[in-house]
Amino acid sequence: MNATGYFSHPDCRRHEMGAGHPECPERLDAIDDWLLATGVKDALDTREAPRAALGDIELAHDRMMVAALRGLSDRLADDIKAGGPAYAQIDPDTALNVHTWNAALRAAGAALAATDAVLSGELENAFCAVRPPGHHACHDKAMGFCFFNNVAVAARYALERHGLKRVAIVDFDVHHGNGTEDILSGDERVLMVSFFQHPLYPYSGAESHAGNMLNLPVPAYTKGMDVRELIEMMWIPRLEEFRPEMIFISAGFDAHRDDDLGQMGLVEQDYAWITQRIKDVARRHSQGRIVSSLEGGYNLNALARSVEAHIRVLADL
Repeated sequence: MNATGYFSHPDCRRHEMGAGHPECPERLDAIDDWLLATGVKDALDTREAPRAALGDIELAHDRMMVAALRGLSDRLADDIKAGGPAYAQIDPDTALNVHTWNAALRAAGAALAATDAVLSGELENAFCAVRPPGHHACHDKAMGFCFFNNVAVAARYALERHGLKRVAIVDFDVHHGNGTEDILSGDERVLMVSFFQHPLYPYSGAESHAGNMLNLPVPAYTKGMDVRELIEMMWIPRLEEFRPEMIFISAGFDAHRDDDLGQMGLVEQDYAWITQRIKDVARRHSQGRIVSSLEGGYNLNALARSVEAHIRVLADL
């Protein structure tokens, strides 16, 4: 079966954090509209993301944190009825509205449903067009636009519920996936490889000592050819040696040269190349099994074009 799944849900558009926030519902509209206009969407197996079960989210997150987020969401709904504010602030950049809880469950649920479909052989691989993103969400706290760590939840789910022995996570967002590292650092069943601009929010990752984390901090203005060389020299040998049974991608597209949240110089062809290299490893070791989940990417045009490039490779288009 070589179908590529496309998981999303309207609930993911209902979460928003206020006017002018870069992590906005229009991100998903831009992707969807562009994939429709280019005909790529027609080639995909489109599926609706279910809500994740709390027991599955707790594979990666502290139960008290999950309960606190739910409580905050319920309290916010009561406050709004009483004429209170429309948002509950988690950190300076991150806020809930009354739809955030559901959106976060759908975002994690997309990654879980994609994992089930890929492992059952229904799909070869899948892309989850979801928000809120996940890779800054730590074991016990939400932060950096993220509430639940969609990729970390799915990776643990593949290990715990499906009995896989080894899974890899590839993170090519411009920001370090500190949450993913926090949750999975030292878990020898997982290899995480990433590059990210440094120094840049969340100002972590350069000092990592865990053997299962391969972080490549790069300076601002690093271009695609330099990143490709690093991937070829550093990521690929480690991935080949690890022989993952499945690969998860934290697909952030904010290292694009047009994206203002970072200062790196990647373009669409770089994302296509990176995706192809990941796919080569997956074909050799993982029966082609890849689940990719949207992280960053805030210039709407660059985001839409980059996602198209990424999906074209996944779907052999």
